[in-house]
Amino acid sequence: QVQLVESGGGLVQPGGSLRLSCAASGSAFSMYDLGWYRQAPGKERELVATISSDGNTNYRDSVKGRFTISRDNAKNTVYLQMNSLKSEDTAVYYCNARRSRYRYNFWGQGTQVTVSS
Repeated sequence: QVQLVESGGGLVQPGGSLRLSCAASGSAFSMYDLGWYRQAPGKERELVATISSDGNTNYRDSVKGRFTISRDNAKNTVYLQMNSLKSEDTAVYYCNARRSRYRYNFWGQGTQVTVSS
């Protein structure tokens, strides 16, 4: 019911910034809890940040103070602003939308973020 289209990934230097966007198609976007996940080579997919339907945010410790998740319900879009990027942030980043009440769980296709000189 929901299709997620990501953009904004790419190559950036250490200390640089990048903004990821994920636009959703479908209904009831404002009802979904949203999140960004990432997966580095050889590692498990991990949660980066979440923003609930009521706007509450959570971040994994390693990105606190550097990353900001936000949502624009009018545009059906969730963002991840990434500042002070480190090589350890290199991964494929995925956006996620879920509505647990209905057991809905949707994923974007993933976008590569590479932090390197």
